[in-house]
Amino acid sequence: MATTRAALTDEDIRTLLKGATADVRAAAAQKLCQTIDRAPLTDNDRAVAAEIVKIMAADAAEQVRRALATTLKASPLLPRDVALKLARDVESVCLPVLASSPVFTDDDLANIVRLGGPIRQLAIARRQTLARPVTDALARHGSERPVAAACTNDRADFSEGALQRIIDRFQDSERVLTAVAYRAALPLAVSERLMAVVGEEVRAHLVAKHQIAPELALELAFGAVERATVDLVEQAGRTADVKGFVAHLRETGKLTASLLLRALAQGHMTFFEWGVAELAGVPHHRTWLMIHDAGPLGLKAIYERAGLPARLFGAFRAAVDTYHSMEFDGGARDRQRFQQTMLERFLTAAQPTAREDVDYLVERMDAIAHALREGEMAESA
Repeated sequence: MATTRAALTDEDIRTLLKGATADVRAAAAQKLCQTIDRAPLTDNDRAVAAEIVKIMAADAAEQVRRALATTLKASPLLPRDVALKLARDVESVCLPVLASSPVFTDDDLANIVRLGGPIRQLAIARRQTLARPVTDALARHGSERPVAAACTNDRADFSEGALQRIIDRFQDSERVLTAVAYRAALPLAVSERLMAVVGEEVRAHLVAKHQIAPELALELAFGAVERATVDLVEQAGRTADVKGFVAHLRETGKLTASLLLRALAQGHMTFFEWGVAELAGVPHHRTWLMIHDAGPLGLKAIYERAGLPARLFGAFRAAVDTYHSMEFDGGARDRQRFQQTMLERFLTAAQPTAREDVDYLVERMDAIAHALREGEMAESA
């Protein structure tokens, strides 16, 4: 190993192998690694250097292994089997190599993503370039922070399927969705899907940077609101634990006047009662009495205690009065007919209601009417 021996004496190598302290061996390791990385080596020199590197990688002292990993982290001369060994080492040793080493294959990195945990995933996600096998593994197995880091890297090559999977897994993560939205290039299907789940600022960026027509942006945005509201209102009608459901909605900031009004207009009175009770801090049985059996001032009193907006009280009053004036008819699709009639009566009452709420209720009424027509046609066929 002529070239290496010219830079390192026999004493240096003996110090590396038999140094009295870890610090002494670490200094010798750094010197040898710098020589391996910078000096021109013959094939024989490389083979000898590789054997010495393996000895360093097996040293019991973390300082020695860290010196090896730090000095050869970006060198193509680091043997692949040694790099894989270092990748399983403690964080101070593995992270430099995982972040920079060119000797790993894409399959190596994908396997480390799958098995290595969030810290190792993050180091890999921050590499200068990432091929699809690696980004596919991150999309499937990565935790939030590594996935967001990879998505901010425009030299990370993501397939459309991987981006869709990331949206599936992290649809509640603003960090990840924003990172995806701000990529330099996005498939149209991914951009359109993001429009339905991101906030207004990110939506504006998608429209400006990814050639989404403003008309489509509006349609998708309102469609997202519609789907989210339908989900909540339908859950309001189905849930067995209404008390727990409204408590959760309040904790997450979703127990709004708009949601209560929309649910009430579809006949979900129990949900409305529990929602008002939650906002007012009043037991349900007392809230029920004030809504249904305390005269004309009961509803107003509990409504005000709940902190609901005064401008909408007339709309709630009309909805409650309409509910009291109706009965189920006992026929097929009874619930749908009840909701349709409730919506019709509520919408014809001259009460101040936000335009978006009116539009929502009209759309719901149309959907219910369509479902009834289809059911009747199916029965007559």
